[in-house]
Amino acid sequence: MSTTFALDIYGTLINPLGIASQLADQVGDKAVGVAELWRSKQLEYSFRRGLMGTYKNFPDVTKAALDYACDALGVRLPDDAKASLLAQYRALEAFDDVRPALSALETKGARLHAFSNGLADDIAALLSRAQIDGFIRSTVSVDDVRTFKPDPLVYAHFNKVTGSSPDATWLVSSNPFDVIGAAAVGWNTAWVKRSPTAVFDPWEHTPTKTITSLTELVSLCPEANSP
Repeated sequence: MSTTFALDIYGTLINPLGIASQLADQVGDKAVGVAELWRSKQLEYSFRRGLMGTYKNFPDVTKAALDYACDALGVRLPDDAKASLLAQYRALEAFDDVRPALSALETKGARLHAFSNGLADDIAALLSRAQIDGFIRSTVSVDDVRTFKPDPLVYAHFNKVTGSSPDATWLVSSNPFDVIGAAAVGWNTAWVKRSPTAVFDPWEHTPTKTITSLTELVSLCPEANSP
């Protein structure tokens, strides 16, 4: 049986903190701080809206998070500069291990699906820019159910759309909250520990496997272990 992988996008395949290079043109040495706070608030706002049941799509959440980061760090950006940065979110770079890993997984017959808080069109743009769209069978966006990870509804939605079962699905994510959410509904999980200093949350749900490179996913395909 082919293995089904639900591939998280932001932070896993695509580097959201890469936006710091564009921010540097606008805010100089505050770029990294703005990028990190922007990302942190982006996730926090998605959690809040998921809990409150007051859904707004990921671009709206991302815009609000950018506004907060600028205000909090005393950065003044004109509206056109902010619009340019938000547009750049459709053109972020992939991590170096992504393309070789997806190519190897496809060779092993794995079923690869993008699974994201982002809008399907935005994810399509990112995958195309990174030249990895040809490896992806489908994109499953939380926008279809109008809530965010780690709401159990989004994981059930993925299984429904892809025709996969929870116990035969692997979530691949660098985000501990996503790994915990998937594990809580019975999925297998691979936590991509992209930083040696990253710490996994001390919850009852732990990753099935911890990896430091996506290329390690090949070992999870049954076909890879066949004689």
